[in-house]
Amino acid sequence: MELVCNQPEELDAIASIMLEHHAKARIFAFFGKLGVGKTTLIKSLCRKLKVLDTPVSPSFNIINEYITSENTNIFHFDFYRIKSISEFLDLGCEEYFFSGTYCFIEWPEKIYDFLPENYVAVFIEEINGKRFIKF
Repeated sequence: MELVCNQPEELDAIASIMLEHHAKARIFAFFGKLGVGKTTLIKSLCRKLKVLDTPVSPSFNIINEYITSENTNIFHFDFYRIKSISEFLDLGCEEYFFSGTYCFIEWPEKIYDFLPENYVAVFIEEINGKRFIKF
C-alpha cells in the first residue's frame, strides 16, 4: 500500500491506516533518507497507540522506551549511529524484537540480517515536499 502525505497534519490518519492494515504486526522497520520524516511518523503511531511520554528520536541512546495509557511498552530504535553489529548485539536488541511488543526501528538496514522474519517494511520518500509512504 502506498499513501501520500501532503502535510504533517495527515500523518495521524496515515498512522491509523498502517495500524489497521497491520493489526497483528509488532515490528515496523522504517527506511528512508535522513530528514525524510521517519521519527515524525513514529510520533503519530505512538499517539495512536496512546503513548503517555513524548516520543523523541533515540539517535544518541539508540533505544527509547515509551509507556502507553494501557501500561504496555513500545520500543523505538534508531540505529543511525551504531558502529558495528557487535554493538547491536551487546544492547540485547534481539530480545526486544521477540518480546511481542511494538518495536519501531529507524535505520534497519544497519542490522538487516537480525530483523525478525515478520516485520513491516515502511519506505518513506520525499518528492517535491510530499512524503510517499509505502508499506
